[in-house]
Amino acid sequence: MTDPDFNLLIALDALLTEASVAGAARRMNVSTSAMSRTLGRLREVTGDPLLVRAGRNMVLTPFAVASRERARNTVLEARAVLQPSAESLDLAELERVFVVRANDGFIEAFGPALITQVAEAAPQVCLRFAAKPEKSSRSLREGLVDLEIGVLSQMGPEIRVQALFRDRFVGVVRHDHPLAALATVSVSDYIAWGHVVASRRGQMQGPVDEALAERGLTRKIASVVPGFPAALAVAEASSLIALVPASFLHRPQTSGRLHAFELPFKTRTITVSQMWHPRLEMDPAHRWLRKTVLAVCREIQGEAM
Repeated sequence: MTDPDFNLLIALDALLTEASVAGAARRMNVSTSAMSRTLGRLREVTGDPLLVRAGRNMVLTPFAVASRERARNTVLEARAVLQPSAESLDLAELERVFVVRANDGFIEAFGPALITQVAEAAPQVCLRFAAKPEKSSRSLREGLVDLEIGVLSQMGPEIRVQALFRDRFVGVVRHDHPLAALATVSVSDYIAWGHVVASRRGQMQGPVDEALAERGLTRKIASVVPGFPAALAVAEASSLIALVPASFLHRPQTSGRLHAFELPFKTRTITVSQMWHPRLEMDPAHRWLRKTVLAVCREIQGEAM
């Protein structure tokens, strides 16, 4: 009896996850025509069309939908079996791409040091940073991401979590802003200027507004941008005040160009964590990566204190 081509399982997983020949091709780093031919082979093997056209898009057949999770788990289990044991892990020979999902601020502040340490210990390892369009455990559960870094939110109970560091919000203005000359910024100083707010969802209110509301005060919000790096760029080029986590100021490009000050009221602290799926808990290479991320974060945070 001839065994099936088990390489087709990886292609099947990509096709069922992406529900697109082009998407699966990008994921596997092959041409669209090559993935189209692979889909043809999979149709012959399974006896099912798997992907069919619906208008301008492709949709999964009922068989494909029913097989998606099984194919994903089979591929992940196979990879786990083939990973080296802790005793045989050789970082110098380790070839692997780790997908790390983090926001731009973390990548800019901690990415260079993390990439350097990983490259020195494991020169054949690649860190691929992915954007965070949403806060969800889906990417971890489906094995699309190896590690997620950020503030814990809306993650399933099975997701493993390790705190990396505690952060706090600070006010930021350009280096020659009038507030930069003050030893202490008062509440009246703070609300006398316009503000730029960072919100992925476009929300204008946040913890600062709650603290001000308790005093019967409000601030003027002049702009809302999708992320903290954009808020810093706006603050640097205007008279607006930005509100960002203190860790965002670890970036070399902010040195001498921006001035940070403590807020004149208390806001909640932020715990930045790394999160992963239980299937990777005992994986030696993944454990090494988590240890490295923790060491880099604590080293940089320690230097900033």
